[in-house]
Amino acid sequence: MPLQIRPYEPADWPAVWALLEPVFRAGETFPHDPAISEAEAQLAWVEQSQAVMVAMDPAGAVVATYYLRPNSLALGAHVANAGYVVAEHCRRQGIGNRLCQHSLQAARRLGFRVMQFNLVVSTNTAGIHCWQGNGFQVVGTLPGAFRHKQLGYVDALVMVKGLVEGPTP
Repeated sequence: MPLQIRPYEPADWPAVWALLEPVFRAGETFPHDPAISEAEAQLAWVEQSQAVMVAMDPAGAVVATYYLRPNSLALGAHVANAGYVVAEHCRRQGIGNRLCQHSLQAARRLGFRVMQFNLVVSTNTAGIHCWQGNGFQVVGTLPGAFRHKQLGYVDALVMVKGLVEGPTP
């Protein structure tokens, strides 16, 4: 599918919320409270991020989004973190892969040296496959770290990818 990925604009919020709300409510892939309010979601997704992008289909509809932010404070702020959501009717079309690749390039431009996903739910096999296909490695398993809305406590993975060539000092 032809896709345009561009920076988020405040007018995109209703479309972004329409993507986020069912994912957050499902309680299967993001650690947010399934009862999160729209204002809390906007704070978490947009206001606390360094960059937010949206993906538009050829008709101009927002079909996906991602955020990019430092994973930690000060001395760990060179490590990026990102989160991705693709509209359910657009999944399994490679959009998540495109978003991941775009976010890796954006993270490099912003000066990040590493990207880390802190809590990849072990049951999110499509996400894990996508991240591994883009060079992420599982560096740890957190037993029972995610309280899946349907399955109860499931493992979460920590996944990492270096963004610079050569050894990191």
